[in-house]
Amino acid sequence: MDAVIEQVDWNRKKSVLLAIRFAVFVDEQGVPAELEQDARDPDAIHLLATSQVGEPIATARMLADGHIGRMAVLPDWRRRGIGAAMLRRLVEIASAQGRREVFLHAQCQAEPFYRRHGFVAEGEEFEDAGISHRRMHAAISCYDS
Repeated sequence: MDAVIEQVDWNRKKSVLLAIRFAVFVDEQGVPAELEQDARDPDAIHLLATSQVGEPIATARMLADGHIGRMAVLPDWRRRGIGAAMLRRLVEIASAQGRREVFLHAQCQAEPFYRRHGFVAEGEEFEDAGISHRRMHAAISCYDS
């Protein structure tokens, strides 16, 4: 993997994190801009992936309840293990917090990615921001990256 992943402070990196999220979710996937940012961002754990030369290329967050979300990798950087590395890092953080499980709302097209990383789908599909999703969870003790 040719990226550096670090946990960052929302207040210091807000513009960079939102630029990646807007590029992926709003510009690429058509999510309404007003839905992309929410009141939970300031209290969430945020990861930022940068290229070896410091270019911001991906982000993800985890809420206080173990909800992983807003995972976004810029198109030119996909299929290089960056999303998997961010997911592993968030699970490691959750484990260090004493959490036994994490969960997410996966876009249905991304379910195979999450399954490969130990997540199990539960419940019916639902629509969020015009995109089909499914809740998935992973027991931390069973997490297999």
